[in-house]
Amino acid sequence: MIELLFSIAVGVLSMCGVYLMLRARTFPVVLGLTLLSYAVNLFLFGSGRLIPGDPPLIADGVERYVDPLPQALVLTAIVIGFAMTAFVMVLALRALNDLGNDHVDGRAD
Repeated sequence: MIELLFSIAVGVLSMCGVYLMLRARTFPVVLGLTLLSYAVNLFLFGSGRLIPGDPPLIADGVERYVDPLPQALVLTAIVIGFAMTAFVMVLALRALNDLGNDHVDGRAD
């Protein structure tokens, strides 16, 4: 049951992210990139096997453990995603100041 809920959450985040990235304004594009980044983070985290109660490291007498590599990848992706979002927001604000509108192509319709 948790796998189904998890895959639905990743699918909905991906769908909303792609939909927002196809908008003509810069703020929805930034929001779409952020949602898509969250979907990728959840996908990477889920690739480490969803086993509640298992330790993340190999210990004496433990037969099953969770793979720590996806957890490390997600932590790195969170930092990179935050930096990317901040950079894209600065670009969007600069385009708004220079062009006077927030369309992604720079034209006011």
